[in-house]
Amino acid sequence: MNDRWYHEDISRPMAETLLAKAAQDGSFLVRHSESFEGALALCLLFENRIYTYRIFINEDNMLSVQASAGIKPKNFVKMPDLIEYYKQENTGLVTNLRYPVARVEEVEEEEVAIGAANVVDSTARIRSDAGRSLVTEILTRRLEEVDTAVLAQAPRGFHKALCDYIEQDVLKDAEHINSSSVDMWQLRFLLSLLTKGLSSELIQTMSALETSQSLLSNQPPPGESLQGQIASEVGVRRLLSIAEELSRVLSSIENQVKDYEPTSPDADVQDRHLEIAPVFEVKLDSFGIFLKIHLKVDIESGKLIVKKSKDGPEDKFYSHNRILQLIKSQKLQNKLVIIIDSEVKKTQRKEYVFTDSKKREAFCQLMQLMKNKHSDFPEPDMINIFIGTWNMGNASAPADIQSWFLCRGQGKTRDDTAADIPHDIYIIGTQEDTQGEREWVELIKSTLKDITYIKFKHIATQTLWNIRIVILAKPEHANRISHISTSSVKTGIANALGNKGAVGVSFMFNGTSFGFVNSHLTSGSEKKLRRNQNYINILRFLNLGDKKLGPFDITNRFTHLFWLGDLNYRVELPTQEAENIVEKIKQQQYQELLAKDQLIMEKNDNKIFLQFQEEEITFPPSYRYDRDSRDMYNYIKQKATGLKYNLPSWCDRVLWKSYPNVHVMCQSYGCTTDVVTSDHSPVFATFEVGVSTQFVSKTDPNNAASPGTINFIKCEAKLKTKSKTKFFIEFHSSCLENVVKSAEGENQESRDENLTVVWSSPPELIPIISDPEYLLDQHILICVKSTDSYESYGEGCIALQANSKEIMFNVPLEHRGEETGNFSGSYKLTISDRKQRERTYDFIQLEKDEMISNKQSKTSTHQEIPKTWERPARVAPKLSSHLLAEEAAAKARDRVPLPGLPETTPKDDSKPSSSNSESSWSKTPTMTYTNVEIPQSPLQDQESVGMVSNPLYETVDQTQNSILKKEQVIPRGLRKGTPPRVEKTPTPSTSSANQLAQALVSKESNWQVLPPVPQSRSRSYTCSEVRRLGQGVPQAKKVETKADLSHSGATSQSTGPSSLARPPLPVKSQKVLELQHAVKDYRETSELPAHAKHRGNVDVGQQTSVS
Repeated sequence: MNDRWYHEDISRPMAETLLAKAAQDGSFLVRHSESFEGALALCLLFENRIYTYRIFINEDNMLSVQASAGIKPKNFVKMPDLIEYYKQENTGLVTNLRYPVARVEEVEEEEVAIGAANVVDSTARIRSDAGRSLVTEILTRRLEEVDTAVLAQAPRGFHKALCDYIEQDVLKDAEHINSSSVDMWQLRFLLSLLTKGLSSELIQTMSALETSQSLLSNQPPPGESLQGQIASEVGVRRLLSIAEELSRVLSSIENQVKDYEPTSPDADVQDRHLEIAPVFEVKLDSFGIFLKIHLKVDIESGKLIVKKSKDGPEDKFYSHNRILQLIKSQKLQNKLVIIIDSEVKKTQRKEYVFTDSKKREAFCQLMQLMKNKHSDFPEPDMINIFIGTWNMGNASAPADIQSWFLCRGQGKTRDDTAADIPHDIYIIGTQEDTQGEREWVELIKSTLKDITYIKFKHIATQTLWNIRIVILAKPEHANRISHISTSSVKTGIANALGNKGAVGVSFMFNGTSFGFVNSHLTSGSEKKLRRNQNYINILRFLNLGDKKLGPFDITNRFTHLFWLGDLNYRVELPTQEAENIVEKIKQQQYQELLAKDQLIMEKNDNKIFLQFQEEEITFPPSYRYDRDSRDMYNYIKQKATGLKYNLPSWCDRVLWKSYPNVHVMCQSYGCTTDVVTSDHSPVFATFEVGVSTQFVSKTDPNNAASPGTINFIKCEAKLKTKSKTKFFIEFHSSCLENVVKSAEGENQESRDENLTVVWSSPPELIPIISDPEYLLDQHILICVKSTDSYESYGEGCIALQANSKEIMFNVPLEHRGEETGNFSGSYKLTISDRKQRERTYDFIQLEKDEMISNKQSKTSTHQEIPKTWERPARVAPKLSSHLLAEEAAAKARDRVPLPGLPETTPKDDSKPSSSNSESSWSKTPTMTYTNVEIPQSPLQDQESVGMVSNPLYETVDQTQNSILKKEQVIPRGLRKGTPPRVEKTPTPSTSSANQLAQALVSKESNWQVLPPVPQSRSRSYTCSEVRRLGQGVPQAKKVETKADLSHSGATSQSTGPSSLARPPLPVKSQKVLELQHAVKDYRETSELPAHAKHRGNVDVGQQTSVS
C-alpha cells in the first residue's frame, strides 16, 4: 500500500505523536498492530483523545474493523475501500475519518549528507530524479565512499563493471527476482571478473592439500582428484562448492594431526592458577601506627597467610571459614577492612592499606575465588564474566591477543597478580570480522588455554555477515547452561543488508537468564538519529529469551542483559577541533570530551538505552587509530568526494541492564594498547554477577507450610498517552503458574495532561513456591495493556522483598525503547519463616559511610567484653601550649571525645595476647600503670544509663573497665602570668575551663578564640551506649588538685553507699592534655574492642574526628 495514511510498522507512541501534531478531529493513520500478528490498527483522533481500532483479516482474506458494540462489522476486499467507507458519518467509529496523516519517510544512512535535519529534503530531491532509482542513488554514494586503495587491488576492469552494474543492471536482477526467477545473470557476470584467477589458485592449493592428506591418512581418498574437477568447470557456483570441499579437507587434516598430538592428563588442564599464591605487601593500620607485613592468599588450601617478610616463614594464618567479610573503603581506595572470627567467639577488625587500588582489587578477587572454591554449597551464586568487543577492520587478528583477555592496557584494568584468574564465561563480539568462524573460535580457545590452562567449552556462535558473537564457558558450567537461543537483525540498507545490524545469544544459567547483544550501528558523526533508529529496530526484532514474554522486548526479558559492539556514537565537536581533541587525549582530559559524547548525551535525554548502565570511561578513544600503531589518530580519510573527518571517538562500548536488587559489579573497563592490526582498539569489560540456583525444596511436602502470597495493596500507573481507552495489568513471573490479569483500572486526569490509572483492588498472586530462598530471587514483570487493542502501554519490573510491613515501589515504564510513564504502589509478601541462604557476593562490601560503619562495628563485631587487657602506649613529643588549647577547644566545640587514657592491667594477666602476632612486631616501649580496683554500684548494675559524651573529659565506654585518672596539675613551666584559680568545689563552673583555654591562646593573635565550652555535667564520666544487663558501670574517682605542683595526691575511692555520690569535677591540667594528645600504640589483640582510630602528629589547626 502506497497510501499516505499507511505507516507500516511505526510504534504506537510515534503514531500518537503524529496525530497530536495534526491536532484536528478526524485525523487518522493505519499501522501494524503490536498485539496481533498480521493485524492492523486504525488510530483516530477525536476531542484530543486517540481511539484505536483493530483491523482483522478473516479466513476469506476479507478486511473488517473491530467497531463499537452493537455495530455489525463490514467486510472489505481492499484497504482503500475500507478507508473510503469509514469516511462517512455514523459508521460505528467515534467520528468519521477526515484527515489522513502522512508518514515520515525513513531514509537510509547514505541518503543523508549533512545530518538528520535534512532527511525529508534529501528524500524529496532523490525521488525527483526520474532517471535514477533510490537504490541506484544509495549504491552510488556507497561506492564513492569506498577507499581508493581497496579498489586498486581489485582486478582490472572491475571498478568500471561495478559502476555499470549499479547504474543499469542492478534493477534488471531485481526484476528477475520479483518475477520468481532465481538467476541473477548480471551479478554472475560481475563476479566472474573477480574469479578469473581463483581457478589457478584453487588448483595449486588443492594439490598441496591432497598431498598432505594422502601422507597423513592410511587410506587414500576415493574418487577422482579434485584438480581435474576444477579445471573442467570454473563456474562461480562450482567454485563455491569446491571452496567448501577445500574447507572439509582442511578440517580433515586438522583432525588427523590432532590424532598424533599426545593427550595431556586432566591435571594439566585444571585450574593451575590455584597453585599461584601471590604475596601482597600491606601496612597494618593499628590505631594510627602502620606496620609493614605481607599477606599471601593460598586458594588451594583456603588460607590467608600473614608473614613479616615476603620470602619469610609463615607467621600466622586465617582459614577461609574464619574470614567473615571484606569491607572496601571508598574514602581511601587502597584501604581494606577484614572482619575475622576470633577463637574466643568474637570478631576482630583488621585494617590494611595496600600499595595501590589495583592491588586491593586483586586481593579481593583472590579472596572471593578462595571463598567460592571452599563454599559448602554445590551450586554457585556468583560468576565472573568477561566481555570483549573489537572492530577488526576487515583484517586478520594477530597471533597474540592475550592482553585483550588479560585486561591489560589503559583504563580500569586488572592487576597482574589477578590477571590470569579465569572467568566463568567469555563473550567475544567482533565487527568487520573476515575470519572464518571456526578459525576464530579456535584462536580464542587456544589463547584462553595458554592463559588459564583450561579447555573452555564452546556454548554458541551467531554470525551476521561480518558481525559475530562467540560464547565460551568453563567445562563445569556446561550442565548449568540451558535454553540457548540465537538471533540476528539487519539494519543496513532498507533493513535488508547485514553489513550493519546485531547478533544476539541468550541462555539460562541455572535459574538466571542472560542476554548478550553485539551490534554494529550506522557510521558517520552526523547520523546520530539513524543510530538511534537502529537501536529501536534491534529491540523490536531481535528474538531472544522466553517466548512466553511476548509483550516484553529484550530489555525486560533477562535478569542480566549486556549490550556490546561498535555503536559508532562519536564525539560531537566541529572538525576544526581535531588537533585540540588529540591534545586533550594526550593530557588524559577525557571528561571534557565525554561531555560531547553522543551516546552519553542521547542516553541522558532518555532517547536510547533506558535504564542501562556503563562503567566510567577512563581510557582513550578506541577509534580511529593508524593501523600498526597506537601513537597517532588518523582522523582524516581521503575519498573520491573529498576529505572526510573521523574524529577520535569512543565507538566501542559495553553497557548492561539488570533487574532491580540483583548483584552486578563491573571490575574492569578499558582497551588494549598492543593489538594494532585494526583502526579500532579491542575493548574489554569484566563483571561479577549474582546468579540464582535451580531451587529444590528441602521441606517435606506433607509438612509444607501454607503457600505464600503477594498482595498488591494499591497500584497506580501514570501513562504518557492521549488514548481514550481502559487499561488492565498483566503480571508475569517464573514464580507464577500462569499470567495473572487484573480488572480494569479507573482513569483519572492528571495536571500534566498525562493519564493516571488507579487499581484499588489488584489481584492476589500465589507463587508456586513460598520458600524465601527461592522467592526472594524472583521478580514480577508488569505490563499495562489497553482493553480495546490489547497493546502494551508500558512494561516494568518489580523485585520481591521480605518485610513485615508494606513495601513501596515506583518503577519506570518503557515500551520499545521509549519512556512511557511509571508504575507505583505497594505490596506485602507473605512467605515461610525459613532462613535465606547467605550470598557469596555479600562477602565483599563497600563502606559507604565510614563514620557510621565504624560506630556499627563497635556494637556489632564485639559481642563479648574483655575483663582486662594491657594497652601499650608511646610517649608523645611536647606540643606548644597554644596548639594544645586550640585542639582541646576544637574538640569541645565539635563535641568529639578525646582519646582515652591508659587502662589498668591486672598483675596476673599482664602479657599481651598471643593470638595476634602482628602486635608483637612494634618496638614501641610499654608504659605500665598501677592497678586500682573500683567497686561497682549495685544500683547501676540494675539499670541501663544512657548518657552523652562530655567534650572535655574522657568518654568511658560501658564495655571497658573504669579508667584511673591521676591527679591533674598545671606545670609551672607552662604558666604565663597569674594561673587560673583552682577551686576545690564539687561542681566547678565552666568559666575556669574557658579561662584556661583562652589564656593559653591569648598570646597568639592569629588564632581565633573559640566559643566557650558548654556547661559540664556534675558527673565525671559519660556513656554513649546502653549498658547490657549485668555489666558493671565504671565509677569515677575523686581527685584533689594541689597548689603545690611537686606533690601528687593519691586517688581516693568510694565504697558502699558513699560511692553513689557524684564526685567533684576537676579542671583539666596541661599534663592531662599532653597525655590525651599523645600518639598511643593501640595494639590489636583478641581482647581489645574496636576503638576510633586517632592520627599521630596532628598538624596545626587540624581537628581529629572520632567516629
